[in-house]
Amino acid sequence: MLRFSRKSGKEPVNMAVELHPLTLSRAAAETSKLPTLAAIAATVAVLYIARDVFLPLAIAILLTFALAPVVSRLRRAGCPRSVAVIGTVTMAFLFLSAFGAMVALQISEVARDVPRYQSNIVEKVRSLKEAGSDSQILDRLSRVMERISIELSRPEKDVAVSPATAPEPKPLLVEIFSPQRPIEILMSVINPLLGPLATAGLVIVVVIFMLFEREDLRDRFIRLVGYGDLHRTTEALQDAGARVGQYLLMQLVVNITYGVPLAIGLWFLGIPNALLWGMLAIMLRFVPYIGPVIAAALPLFLAFAAAPGWSLVVLTLGLFIALELLSNNVVEPLLYGSRTGLSPLAIIVAAIFWAWLWGPVGLVLSTPLTVCLVVLGRHVRQFEFLEILLGNEPVLNPKERLYQRLLAGDPDEPTDNAEEMLEEMYLVEFYDTVAIPALLLAESDRMRGALTEEQGARVAESAGTLVANLEEIAVEEEDEDKSEDPDRDTDEKENDYELPPGEGRSVLCLGGRSALDDVTAMMLLQVLRVQGADVNYFSHEALRPQKIKELPTKGRHAIVLTVLDRESMRHAKFLVRRLKRLAPEARVGIVLWQDVDEHEAGKFLVEETQADFVVSAITDAIREALSTEPPQPFKSAHPGSAGRAAMRGPAHGG
Repeated sequence: MLRFSRKSGKEPVNMAVELHPLTLSRAAAETSKLPTLAAIAATVAVLYIARDVFLPLAIAILLTFALAPVVSRLRRAGCPRSVAVIGTVTMAFLFLSAFGAMVALQISEVARDVPRYQSNIVEKVRSLKEAGSDSQILDRLSRVMERISIELSRPEKDVAVSPATAPEPKPLLVEIFSPQRPIEILMSVINPLLGPLATAGLVIVVVIFMLFEREDLRDRFIRLVGYGDLHRTTEALQDAGARVGQYLLMQLVVNITYGVPLAIGLWFLGIPNALLWGMLAIMLRFVPYIGPVIAAALPLFLAFAAAPGWSLVVLTLGLFIALELLSNNVVEPLLYGSRTGLSPLAIIVAAIFWAWLWGPVGLVLSTPLTVCLVVLGRHVRQFEFLEILLGNEPVLNPKERLYQRLLAGDPDEPTDNAEEMLEEMYLVEFYDTVAIPALLLAESDRMRGALTEEQGARVAESAGTLVANLEEIAVEEEDEDKSEDPDRDTDEKENDYELPPGEGRSVLCLGGRSALDDVTAMMLLQVLRVQGADVNYFSHEALRPQKIKELPTKGRHAIVLTVLDRESMRHAKFLVRRLKRLAPEARVGIVLWQDVDEHEAGKFLVEETQADFVVSAITDAIREALSTEPPQPFKSAHPGSAGRAAMRGPAHGG
């Protein structure tokens, strides 16, 4: 007997109230976005023009996010605020300074050693040239470049001119060299360093004051932008701080676990200055996607230049590939996975944008800055588009996404999505919570005239293909149900439910009035087959007056009519009466895929249609179809007015 967990309760589908993004009102769709676009453009312009001011401020804010947890832990351990703040900032900047000094020393050493590798580089280029001699490609390219160089350097032809028009001789340029004074040499060294040192000092001061005044700055920010909604603003600040701080810390840990083994591996391979390349890898991996490539290119070039053969290049490349696979597939998912909340495309676009705005430093800061924007969009309605564009959360729920792909005539992507979801749920649950609600969205659009006849046919055809593609999964569930031990004791949870077995039961599933109804009947057939019942299906075309007598109703225990539209209940009433006359021994019922869960409404519909049951959920339809209760006798009495009102429902079908 099939048991499964229902992960979320059935959502009542009220077509008069539930408006999904594909059916937004025209008034909302036509809302002007010009003020928002103008504000964004003005903000970008200010950030670009005043980058000398905002860049140190952005660095200070991100460092404050990173150091705030350390300060908080020291405060909880009993350290005074001044000791915790100044000690943390001092240790952090001493570490960064030592790191930078070591990198600078290693770079200067590499610069001194580069001339020693010239012979190896020439030899490898010569070997490549000889390897390509058969195709003559390198020779041809070199000859073309030589010709271009000759043409560019060829002097202009002498033109005979009269003495009257002869140009005057050009004066000779003379450059006067004078020995520089020691103070001038010192200034030439210090001047390039003044800018970075001033920026670093400004960042240190701002970080210290932000850590000292963190609570006060938080309160001022709340008063400025979110005084009317303290809960939402506080949640936004906590979310931003947690995401950015955790990202920076975990990224540092990931980079260290990558850079240290890289330095050790390069040292064993004999690559000069292995420590430098490991330290650069730790820094450059803060730059998404581009940083690891740059970190690998420099050691590979040195391996190419330092050794006469090619084995060192191959071994170095293998080391980088092995470390990348280990870091991307083991270390990163283990430490932080995708907790930044950014999509991969958003990370790339953000890197391009911030690099254009603030240069290399903006490239390093691109991911944490974009995380802050996504958090802002998550908690501030005016910036919700930022989360939609940059976030990694689905912007359409499963039923809306399924309907969108069916509307586009693409059953392949929904099939892939369904197979992913069916790894965690059973087929009946997928149909109950995703597929049938998606068809209800289509029916709603059809009823209000937003879905053309051609589009409706495309949705029905794509949905039918989807159901056919899931047939293999239905067979697997049927085999699993047969092999399940009936004596096994299972823990029943609050939302677990059990479907009855279908062995020995024969059911006929019929589409009510449209192609969409036919698809729901096919879904019901698959689930009943999983339960072991003998099931057949016929489309709504088989219910025409001239064809209905040809239906194989003899020997059926139940006949189930499926309809999506409440207005189709009038037609279903006559079909139920005809089917009861054709098969008086069968239970004839209707599945109205709308909210008729209330007892009184269901009772009136049963009396109005004279059906044995009227249900709205696929699980209830299965229970009724496999029920052993006898059918109700056919009545000729006229239904009451209350039943007519319940059957008709609202005029718009909701």
